[in-house]
Amino acid sequence: MKRKIPATMASQHPDHANTPYWHNDPFIPVQHENEETYLAFSDLGIDEYKWDWEGKLVDESVMERLLSNYYQYFKEHQIGKEKFLTFRLPNPKAETEFRLARAFINLLSSAALAKKVGMHTPPLFEVILPMTETAEEMLAIQEAFKEISDIKHELLRFDGASIKNLEIIPLFEQVDTIIHSDEILEKYLQMYKKSFKKTPGYLRPYTARSDPALNSGMVPTVLAIKIALSRYKKLSKKLNIPLYPIIGTAMLPFRGGLRPDDVASFVNEYQGMRTALIQSGFRYDFDKDVVKKGIKDLQRLMPKGEPRNISPQDEKVLITIIPEFEKAYQMVIEEIATLINTLAGMLPKRRERVQHIGLFGYSRGMGKVTLPRAIGFTAALYSVGIPPELIGTGRGLKKISKEEQKLLEKHYLRFKEDILRAGRYLNKENLSKLRKSYPVLNNVQDDVSALEEYFGEKLEPKTLEEKEHSILTSRIVEKLEKKENATDLIVRAAKLRRSLG
Repeated sequence: MKRKIPATMASQHPDHANTPYWHNDPFIPVQHENEETYLAFSDLGIDEYKWDWEGKLVDESVMERLLSNYYQYFKEHQIGKEKFLTFRLPNPKAETEFRLARAFINLLSSAALAKKVGMHTPPLFEVILPMTETAEEMLAIQEAFKEISDIKHELLRFDGASIKNLEIIPLFEQVDTIIHSDEILEKYLQMYKKSFKKTPGYLRPYTARSDPALNSGMVPTVLAIKIALSRYKKLSKKLNIPLYPIIGTAMLPFRGGLRPDDVASFVNEYQGMRTALIQSGFRYDFDKDVVKKGIKDLQRLMPKGEPRNISPQDEKVLITIIPEFEKAYQMVIEEIATLINTLAGMLPKRRERVQHIGLFGYSRGMGKVTLPRAIGFTAALYSVGIPPELIGTGRGLKKISKEEQKLLEKHYLRFKEDILRAGRYLNKENLSKLRKSYPVLNNVQDDVSALEEYFGEKLEPKTLEEKEHSILTSRIVEKLEKKENATDLIVRAAKLRRSLG
């Protein structure tokens, strides 16, 4: 199928600190997400909207509401042709299968509805499969959908033929999976051809940016994505199939560093990505004019980039140094899980989420560690002035050679910029104070010292807003010590850094 490849995909990730410009409350209930979708398309000019069935409550009447409430707009800008609505499915490994069945029926009924009202059909023809780890998982979704779409009954008049093949967007969420995702794609293409007797017209591999950072740290995540992009380019050439990668990014460096006022450096860093996620913080924590310009810049720049080649020699070295950063990061996170969970429990709700299985859960001597989702995790650490970008990074640098350090900076272009930007939200007094209750934070002090020595700059607040942020994080720690709620202070700090987490 020949189609427009969107450069921007809005999502429902609840990382905004401020009240959305179109709403009267920072909390966005499910019943208002249809209006939000329409405005993302019509007002902000975003190309694609991710409708999230994974981890949150969802309005299952989305197509009826959009077409009935905004008929004229969608008649002129048809879904599936000019604008795109893409379901993120619940993963059968992590969530109950009845949610998956409901999503399938919704896809089929949307096609029937669009046909009935004279719109482009099928309006929905791609789905995102979270936590993808194997080719078999991808094919199983397509085969299950085909079986359901082939049901024949006089009361179920779905036009199954209208969605000839449900296209799968595999979402790779762990560092090792991202590195080897080209192998998963190649195997999937072989299985697809055997099962459907043809080859898909394109693939849209989707690399997460937040969850792998939560689990492995920022540096391993960035390097894994760079390796994946290089391998995608080679796979595309080898199999003669277009690959249009998607990256799941947010505003803070730990979660991708995509800001509407600094799009060019992001596009340069992740050259070769064709679609960028536009989360709530991007849309609602900056002036609307800045947001709209940032979206136009992404739409102009994203299609131009070609993935950079990484030589086999460089790739081998990068894969070797990843564990040095990963181990240094994980050993701290495991020991401060209580602190993180306490703070995350004070965060304000922004969306109607449902319980989600944590990816960060592994057995060590201290038992099993569970953590909040990436937004809550990042918000918790920023709220006490310990940006997660710094954790493990300084010690990782000391573990590798000077040649390996140069190679790291060759492929992670914004490494210095990301660390120094995050370092402006470091509260050294808090770090010193919290080390008494959490001795493992002595390692983070070592990270800070190593990074300051490496870059020859102090990690500290520079602007008045950053200094005010530091004062607020000191007050948050005082509240923690008194076992008092700090939600108001957490929100005030989040507004200053223009992102909840």
